[in-house]
Amino acid sequence: MRLLWTMTTAAFAMLCGLSASAATWTEGQHYFRVQPAQLTLAGPGKVEVAEAFSYGCPACNQFLPIMEEIEKQLPSQAQVVLVHASFNTAEQWPMFQRAFYTAQQLGLVAKTHESMFTAIWGGGPLAVVDGSGRIKKPAPTIEDAARWYAQKTGVDAQKFVETSKSFAVDSNIRRAEAWMKACRVDSTPTLVINGKYRLTVRSAGGVQQTIELIDWLVARELAATTAAR
Repeated sequence: MRLLWTMTTAAFAMLCGLSASAATWTEGQHYFRVQPAQLTLAGPGKVEVAEAFSYGCPACNQFLPIMEEIEKQLPSQAQVVLVHASFNTAEQWPMFQRAFYTAQQLGLVAKTHESMFTAIWGGGPLAVVDGSGRIKKPAPTIEDAARWYAQKTGVDAQKFVETSKSFAVDSNIRRAEAWMKACRVDSTPTLVINGKYRLTVRSAGGVQQTIELIDWLVARELAATTAAR
């Protein structure tokens, strides 16, 4: 009984600590409820912070250091999950989506996530625009991505290409597309907290507001989880 009381009190304290910020954030203006709520990929007892992004998205490239800062300050009970979008074909998002899920299947994302943006937006071999800002032709291919991953990680380029055509990668792509549709993601970067709340830098009102809103939503979800025990 004492254990239950302690946990409930802790949850109440967390919610009281959030009350001052709660007035700042308005559902339907700063963040949007996902209905129905989506299943998460975070581990048991974790609150998921999902980023819908694309390697081919210049805004995602600019958001990368911000997302890294968000991840650093999240509590240990929160987990970042990346979901790659595909809806901009001009900048090769479908190809980069397949490359991402291939890299994920091969356990390469943690080693290459930041440098992949550099390879595309830092004048690297996977650039989608030329020096004048025009769409580059020919566009980079999955074979080009495979060679880049091979150079960066030592993975066999042919194995990378073969894996990119696998059932597992196709399944993950379909899952990502279904998730984005269910969450009504129509721009990147978009953040979805615990499969329940969608927000963008624009909806939050700026970068600092985005960080604060994510912190608030994560804390609220953790408080709700604790109170339910």
